[in-house]
Amino acid sequence: MTKVRFAFGTEGLSIAVPDGYTYELIESRTASAIVDPFDAINHALDHPVAGPSLQELARTRKSAAISVCDITRPAPNRTTLPFILDRLHKAGISADNITILIATGLHREATPDEIRKIVGLEIAAQYSVLNHDARRSDQHRFLGNTKKGTPVYIDDRYMEAELHLSLGFIEPHLMAGFSGGRKLVVPGVAGERTIKTIHSPKFMREPKATEGSIQDNPLHAELLEIAGMATHDFILDVTLTEDRQISGVFAGEPVAAHAAGVEFLQATSLMRLTGLADAVITSAAGYPLDLTFYQTIKGVTAAQHIVKPGGRILTIGQCPEGIGSPEFSEKLRNLTGFEDYLEEIKQREVVVDQWQLEKLALIGKDHPLFFYTPGVKNEQLGALAQDSYSDVETAIAAVLEGLPKNSKIALVPQGPYAFARFLEGSGVEGAAGYQEMPRM
Repeated sequence: MTKVRFAFGTEGLSIAVPDGYTYELIESRTASAIVDPFDAINHALDHPVAGPSLQELARTRKSAAISVCDITRPAPNRTTLPFILDRLHKAGISADNITILIATGLHREATPDEIRKIVGLEIAAQYSVLNHDARRSDQHRFLGNTKKGTPVYIDDRYMEAELHLSLGFIEPHLMAGFSGGRKLVVPGVAGERTIKTIHSPKFMREPKATEGSIQDNPLHAELLEIAGMATHDFILDVTLTEDRQISGVFAGEPVAAHAAGVEFLQATSLMRLTGLADAVITSAAGYPLDLTFYQTIKGVTAAQHIVKPGGRILTIGQCPEGIGSPEFSEKLRNLTGFEDYLEEIKQREVVVDQWQLEKLALIGKDHPLFFYTPGVKNEQLGALAQDSYSDVETAIAAVLEGLPKNSKIALVPQGPYAFARFLEGSGVEGAAGYQEMPRM
């Protein structure tokens, strides 16, 4: 028997898998934590990757808006935000002229308690910390259309400020390649029409619009154009270790600083695999990413890159908040099949959150998918209910059933935080590869 502890909720979950298969452990790989993150943040703000320092940039501005990640992202806002505010104050911008926007995109608004967790007690008490609401069209400013025709609506409270900042972190993202940078503007503080367009089949079905893909990713290019239209002035992004300590700090002109962070993450985190697995058992990376089934899908999309064509994927996520938005919940509840769903939404007007199910369907039509998500009920899962299980042992038995002995089974305890790829034709010499699990 082999036992592995998977990220699951806040506590984790120990999983035992039966003998007779070749188990391979794929763990997240990161740079080491920075010994003095405060010094690194100070240095990054005063000596940015490109462009003027934040304090220099702020000297000619009278007000600032800062877009920060919502509760679904483990961004260390409470660590990084005070350094931003300090520079703004030194440049002459008072607290009354600083707006902090929770970049919810189309997620639910943050509760007062969550706001205190996101920015810290002192900042929550002393500054204007507001939820973005994409559905409030009256709170958005129309900036025109992109070259591809995307209508650009950005939160008016963000645009009203003279200085536009964002505070985030960089990790692989299932559509945009990597999080951070421009994503704090769009979808972060963008209007519903803009968000629906960038998540339409026009972008979602692009092969390059996937995890770890920046070069030639049309969605990444669209986000950069929109952020430019919103005069995105300065970013502070970090990379994180597995235990969410800061491993890298990147600040300055948004395009250059984000690109530097992505390059650092690729160099320090990419695991080059020696082969693909017959099946994958993965997680949604635990709290906060597995709060909902909607977010848990990121475990599935990340696993597609390490499994053979037609290979099986089992994803576990606690999902204490259930499915997700009402729109996504309805789409999932009425799901009859992946091919039918992809055809159904192809020409119809985009509905909020249909894209997450679309990404799932694009994988599910080619791979058998299995789920252990105890926070949701089978009647909520539509066609997925037949491959959803009430206990993890039964789910594992189902995903292994009928597989030849010695099949290669990849175990991915941190789910989408494990950035791994098999690069055909690159050879295996020096590859990080799979780590074979010891028998227990």
